[in-house]
Amino acid sequence: MSAAEQGATGLRVDDFDFDLPPELIAQQPPEERGQSRMLAMDRATGALRDARFADLPSLLKPGDLLVLNDSRVIPARLYARRTLRREREEPTGRIEVMLTEPAGDNAWRALVRPGRKVAIGERLVFPAADGAIALEAEVLERGQFGERLLRFEPVDDFFGVLERIGHMPLPPYIRRDDASADRERYQTVFSHDPGSVAAPTAGLHFTAQMLESLEAMGVEVVRVTLHVGLGTFAPLRVERVDEVRLHRERYSIHAAAADAVNRAMREGRRVLAVGTTAVRTLESAAQAVDGDEIQPHSGVTEIFISPGYKFRVVNALLTNFHLPQSSLLMLVSAFAGRENVLAAYKHAVEQRYRFFSYGDCMFLA
Repeated sequence: MSAAEQGATGLRVDDFDFDLPPELIAQQPPEERGQSRMLAMDRATGALRDARFADLPSLLKPGDLLVLNDSRVIPARLYARRTLRREREEPTGRIEVMLTEPAGDNAWRALVRPGRKVAIGERLVFPAADGAIALEAEVLERGQFGERLLRFEPVDDFFGVLERIGHMPLPPYIRRDDASADRERYQTVFSHDPGSVAAPTAGLHFTAQMLESLEAMGVEVVRVTLHVGLGTFAPLRVERVDEVRLHRERYSIHAAAADAVNRAMREGRRVLAVGTTAVRTLESAAQAVDGDEIQPHSGVTEIFISPGYKFRVVNALLTNFHLPQSSLLMLVSAFAGRENVLAAYKHAVEQRYRFFSYGDCMFLA
């Protein structure tokens, strides 16, 4: 990929800042799924139109290809107590552990808080509601900013235990504990493959009825998978855009999806990515073949999309509003132009749209 495509444009991270009143950060989902507002943008002109997500069918046409990310969020936030490996002393002190990425052989990368207390060689125990120990893990490696590598003692059904003792990993700007309703609402209706530690939030707006109505009008719907990982939580700690490096995320594209994308591109039909995760999956797959047709495969991606990037596949996007100075805001700016996007965000603030994971959405085409 050329330097221009990687975003080496002289931009600074703070060129993607905007003022957001805290009260516009959605703390709860809408009462019913699909009730969100939607800001529609013509990315060629920057023209804006206030709409509702329910209006989406009127913005699509037969032959459009809608690409969903079907990754399922795991209850990745756990609470542990510390015990020393050798002394096996009585566990003390609650530690928050956020699983971020599987690392093979019962190992997971995680964010640990407070990180300064958790050393290599220590063991963490994870109690169930009745006090019985449901999981145990040893700290193998220590990284920056609270990162740890943990190896869990084998259990028969690890994900089943997570469902029993874990909490939904609501992002830090949602300033409340997770509730039972989040088990459903912080999950898309089409989620299937468990592995994400944050929801692909643009998909949260869809109901089964909306998907059925789109298919009935001739919109083709396919699914890919990208498991959202640590990069969602890690702030950018550099000053220049061309210094940004993202964490790896696992993705896969099955044969039916690859075939549908290739046919749509050959026929000049529009490819609408639902969310930045679908964008990153499709563009990563296109990079992997360097100009040839997308192939079904699984892999990992560190793709970072910022202004200057040449999109190979995606030409329409449905996405939520993103954090200031974030890689996701840079991706949207690459798609529709930084000035256009920041003007749209200013309009959204003035019109009191709801922001971030449980907030409203944008349609850009």
